Amino acid sequence: MSNLDDAGLYYQERFFANDGMPDSGRELIAEYKQMISQFRNFIRDFSTGGFGMIYRDELKRNYISGKYHLEINLNHLKMFDEETEEKLRKYPGKVLPALEEAAKTVADEITKPRAAGDEEIRDIQVTLTMDEYPSSIRKVKSGQVSQIVKISGIIVAAAQVRSKATRVTLQCRSCKHTVPDMLVKPGLEGFQLPRTCGAPQAGQMQRCPIDPYVILPDKCVCVDYQTLKLQENPEDVPHGEMPRHLQLFAERYLTDKVAPGNRVTIVGVYSIKKMFQKKADKTLTGIRSPYLRILGIQVETSGPGRSTFEQFTPEEERQFKNLAMQSDVYDVIAKSIAPSIYGSIDIKKSIACLLFGGSRKKLPDGITRRGDINVLLLGDPGTAKSQLLKFVEQVSPIGVYTSGKGSSAAGLTASVIRDPTSRSFIMEGGAMVLADGGVVCIDEFDKMREDDRVAIHEAMEQQTISIAKAGITTTLNSRCSVLAAANSVYGRWDDSRGDENIDFMPTILSRFDMIYIVKDTHDVNKDSTLAKHVIEVHVNASNERDRGAQSVTTVDKNAVYDTDGFLTLTFLKKFVSYARSTCAPRLTKAASEKLVNHYVKMRNPPMSTENFGKNAHRSAIPITVRQLEAIVRICESLAKMELQPFATDKHVEEALRLFRVSTIEAAATGNLAGVEGFTSGEDQEAISRIESQMKKRFAVGTHVSEHLIIQDFVARQHYKESLVKKVISNLIRRGDLQQKMQRKIVRVADIGERPPLCPYQPTHLPFFLRTLSSFPHFSSNIQIATVSSVAESKWEFSTFFGLAAALKEVGPTLTRRVGFVLARGQIPLAGAYPLPTQRYFIRPSHKLSPRLSVQGPRTVTDT
Repeated sequence: MSNLDDAGLYYQERFFANDGMPDSGRELIAEYKQMISQFRNFIRDFSTGGFGMIYRDELKRNYISGKYHLEINLNHLKMFDEETEEKLRKYPGKVLPALEEAAKTVADEITKPRAAGDEEIRDIQVTLTMDEYPSSIRKVKSGQVSQIVKISGIIVAAAQVRSKATRVTLQCRSCKHTVPDMLVKPGLEGFQLPRTCGAPQAGQMQRCPIDPYVILPDKCVCVDYQTLKLQENPEDVPHGEMPRHLQLFAERYLTDKVAPGNRVTIVGVYSIKKMFQKKADKTLTGIRSPYLRILGIQVETSGPGRSTFEQFTPEEERQFKNLAMQSDVYDVIAKSIAPSIYGSIDIKKSIACLLFGGSRKKLPDGITRRGDINVLLLGDPGTAKSQLLKFVEQVSPIGVYTSGKGSSAAGLTASVIRDPTSRSFIMEGGAMVLADGGVVCIDEFDKMREDDRVAIHEAMEQQTISIAKAGITTTLNSRCSVLAAANSVYGRWDDSRGDENIDFMPTILSRFDMIYIVKDTHDVNKDSTLAKHVIEVHVNASNERDRGAQSVTTVDKNAVYDTDGFLTLTFLKKFVSYARSTCAPRLTKAASEKLVNHYVKMRNPPMSTENFGKNAHRSAIPITVRQLEAIVRICESLAKMELQPFATDKHVEEALRLFRVSTIEAAATGNLAGVEGFTSGEDQEAISRIESQMKKRFAVGTHVSEHLIIQDFVARQHYKESLVKKVISNLIRRGDLQQKMQRKIVRVADIGERPPLCPYQPTHLPFFLRTLSSFPHFSSNIQIATVSSVAESKWEFSTFFGLAAALKEVGPTLTRRVGFVLARGQIPLAGAYPLPTQRYFIRPSHKLSPRLSVQGPRTVTDT
């Protein structure tokens, strides 16, 4: 900790000519010049394998193209001069300026003669790389302060690029004394102005005051800088602990290199800065907060097929190819998916397809087609859905697990927050941004709010997240698969209720390539086998081995199979990463034709003799182009498991089978009715007719029994009961209907059109109010207010019903004693069903007063 506040020593040429400097200073200057000479020789003369002077040639190319930076590998410097490389690692604050000065000198030599107007040599920024394995944030300790370290993690926030002074010019406010080119410490350390004036004070009547200097902005040298926020990789975080964060500082050509969600490897100086504290708080004195001054950055997640395994050994590649050549590689991988869970083999095969994924395509017009596969598991609790999600999080090269109940739209996509230090808005990526290139596992998907589920529509289909908040307009990548699990609305799945078991909008369901209905069926043989398997898992757990998440202490990291014959977790994870990064299969011509024929048959099935009649439409479960693309992605993932460049006929057959046993089977039982592509044309027309008739028969405010509505449409007009219930459910969800007590339905808004104007004149209103004023609990104040508001505007039925509602609030007895008749039927505050067709203005439900009588459908008189 001796270098706790040491930010490095900096020298200027104007100081070197001072003969009055002590000998220790002269030795320091001599050592500094010697380092410049060594670095200059390294940049000019270093070569590997006889391929020329790599750094001299790279520096010349960069300078000519206007890129004033040079990337140096520390391992090359170690090969050239090990002692100099060690000094650079331990004392970068002192040695790095000499390296950049040497690069500037070499650039001056190799670029002469330069064009007119560009004679002055530019400063060169030196960036560093290392071949060492990166460490995590929690492994960097205080003993490495002011030393070069290599750290990996995920960028979760990025601030905007700002300017920072590297050289400032000061001027005294009193005597105008000027101090030019004062160097500013690099990094996030601020610049402290001198407290006293440095000009000679002899012969002056009055000395300059304390803190006399001000900065001259027009004479300062500034560079770009950006602050970032780095988070630990999920695989580096111990169970039960929060991921740690570290602030990053990038300057000059290292700014705007990364975006939130990128996995990066950083080479930089582990530095410290003063913590922000209030004046009254003296407990934080001497406490420093760490940050990393970036010297080199490498993005690991820049393209499709991203993974945390950058390199594979030849032995590993040989093992991958041997596994892919096996005829049963598909079954081997499927059985290795959560082997501690019994059964569900088709679901495991679908999860295997999700892990490998299809091929991402970019069309000539610039539109991209996603290659990631989304899977939804619906069903009873206790069917191991959450355990499957946990296993996928572990086996995926990049996996993020979250729960729907505790996730918001911003937590899943991205948010804009205010930086506490700069007070500017910065962008912070959510779970789907951090999982770019991997899998997002969302448990309890049905517990999410509808507004939060809508936020991931774009992320699931276009695989981008658009942000337009606080002046920040940008698009983030979310190229990830989604594996979601949800339960039924009623707790357990009820086959008699069909699609009422789920409470998802069709737009979100259509974005899942495969949807499984997982049921806990009662079967003696199956229950016996399952119970034996569960007991065996618990007995074997005493040996400290979990076959669902194998421990490295019991299974060799380099082993391909474990003791039970399943692929080890480490090997499967590497194989998935290898396949995603090296293989991008396409459909063959024969497979494409076969898929086209199946698509046409599924949309237009042949009519057989038993299909003629009323039930002919039930044999067809139409699919759309979105489902066709899902089958293509499944075909490509099956070929990717075998490391094949093309998907063949057998892959098409298996893809169609998986699609049938998942989405098609769920839709055939009516569980996905209403989802895009799974509502037949006849049912859609019937739904439109039912909604149209409800619109014509019910006025705003009508109270009708739901049972009577269903009975009328089913018994008299022969509509399906499920379709009538679906229309009512859709209207309630849209807010056109409300469900009251005792299964009553009330129409609260117009369904598609405005009501006609009232045929009566507003002059009838005062008599109407005079009549009602004889009833109990009537307020004259509301009478006056209502008369003035209605008489000044056109009298519509909706307005008239608003009056009735107001009177109902004031006088509870009016609900039992008065009924209203409006256009298209009665609004029966005490009415009955079916509705009458005559148009009455007002009538008492009982004979209440001799003052009121009805003489016709359009007249009301006072007797």
